[in-house]
Amino acid sequence: MKIAVEGCAHGEMEKVYEAVQHLEKKDGIKVDLLICCGDFQATRNEEDLRCMAVPPKYQKMCTFYKYYSGEKVAPVLTIFIGGNHEASNYLQELAYGGWVAPRIYYMGYAGIVNIAGVRIGGLSGIYKGHDYCKGHFEKSPYTEDTKRSVYHVRNLETFRLKQVRQPIDIFFSHDWPRGIYNYGDTNQLLQFKPFFTNEVKCNTLGSRPCEELLYHLKPTYWFAAHLHVKFAALVPHSSDNEDTNKQTTKFLALDKCLPRRKFLQIVDIPHDPTKSIELEYDLEWLTILHFTNHLLSVRKTNQYMPGPGMDGRWDFVPTNEEMDFVRQKFGNNFLVPENFTQTAVPFEPKNQNNSSYRNSYSYSDQAPACINVQTTAFCDRLSVVDPMALLLHSSKESSFDSNQSKMACCSTPPNYLTPECSGNVTQVSLDDSSHIDTLSDSMKSDSLKCSISSSPLQRCLRLALPSPHYSDLDESMRSFGDDANSSPDCLLLSHSLPSPKDSDADEPVCSDTGNSFSSSSELTSGASITGFEVVAETSISSCDEPKLKRFKRRNQALYSSAEDDG
Repeated sequence: MKIAVEGCAHGEMEKVYEAVQHLEKKDGIKVDLLICCGDFQATRNEEDLRCMAVPPKYQKMCTFYKYYSGEKVAPVLTIFIGGNHEASNYLQELAYGGWVAPRIYYMGYAGIVNIAGVRIGGLSGIYKGHDYCKGHFEKSPYTEDTKRSVYHVRNLETFRLKQVRQPIDIFFSHDWPRGIYNYGDTNQLLQFKPFFTNEVKCNTLGSRPCEELLYHLKPTYWFAAHLHVKFAALVPHSSDNEDTNKQTTKFLALDKCLPRRKFLQIVDIPHDPTKSIELEYDLEWLTILHFTNHLLSVRKTNQYMPGPGMDGRWDFVPTNEEMDFVRQKFGNNFLVPENFTQTAVPFEPKNQNNSSYRNSYSYSDQAPACINVQTTAFCDRLSVVDPMALLLHSSKESSFDSNQSKMACCSTPPNYLTPECSGNVTQVSLDDSSHIDTLSDSMKSDSLKCSISSSPLQRCLRLALPSPHYSDLDESMRSFGDDANSSPDCLLLSHSLPSPKDSDADEPVCSDTGNSFSSSSELTSGASITGFEVVAETSISSCDEPKLKRFKRRNQALYSSAEDDG
């Protein structure tokens, strides 16, 4: 079977197919399959362009939309994985894979398919350690952060691929496996890409998850892209049986689709001639998806995969009984249905010169997230959960919402009010009590104690006037402070006071008790500063009626005389 391998397509599908057809005529061959190694850019319209993590000058429609709209049909069966420049909103609809256009199939976050007896696996995205353990929490419309984190590889996909035991003929990814340069001509690589020198020396160039999968899956071929250079390597694998020939992986990375660049390669792979060139699901992979469905997460928090020593099952290598169970679900028919359906209006270049079109469409915002019927049909058939459906049903707020909206709908305080938060503590304005008001009474004081004890907020929250000395109220206020721990309704001058412009706010205030700060909603009455007087109303449980106390300022006569002179 003749397979054409392409590096980064960047949406130029017309040029890619033209190059394939040129090689067919030149060599007198027929290409049966095209594999694209990421940065496919399946942009259907200009709304999809807004979801791509590229500078505005690179947000070009290119030619994929022609195959999506039906204007053209792909001349060869095409499969691809996602890279770091994608219409992520569209690809997220097909988390387990699906047709993005007739004869063009996306592999999903990770996947394995069979074509004429050739077993092909793929992993989408690139590796970033800070997002690796998180769930698939992103959805359109994206922020600038989620627009990038959405294409980062997650540990769930790596864990699932590590459960595979049957041989893989071809595996392809966008990232290179880390350390792959040690098995090829490193000097030549650095001649073309000298800025890789430090990463090669530190062994940080490439993806750690891909490195683990390389030595676990031991595929016959591994294709990649991303770094925009052609590079070949031969990776030997250790074998338990020394008498047999050592297994090796032939690695090939290719460039992006540009003139005079090495972006396309034809390889000849042995296949089953009795089978047609059709796309089929892989039974082992389907079984792994079914029995690891409970590990799916759409939360932003870290989630760790099960391992030895943990309670419950941690080895999900499919058994024969489990595969028979899934086989019955599919009726022993694993042919991928050709059920492509448009979920967005395709781009229409004839309208580009229309002013109303430019105002309403060319500059439109990102499209909202939606569910794809292909994924729904697949999930119903396999009895697994669609991540996008789970996202849309579990949360009504968009991904533009920040920790403020989470505070209103969650039962736990946001990160900036908990001691587990690492890094700098978020600065909360004294006048902005909306964050605190949404907390339940039981968590207000605890969360505030944790965040105030060692944060810059403490200095801000202590902008309260000291108790006046030489006053006849000294004794009463001292006894009042001693009862602070026993009276839940006690009032202390706390962070709810605005910063007085004409007070001695720079004088330090020392608190005798650890409960010297309380949230604004716990105050039974307000406190205000007027002129040179501080008037506080308190409600104490032991008293029937609150008493109004007036605090005289020290050296009141001096201030009054100065004021009269001015």
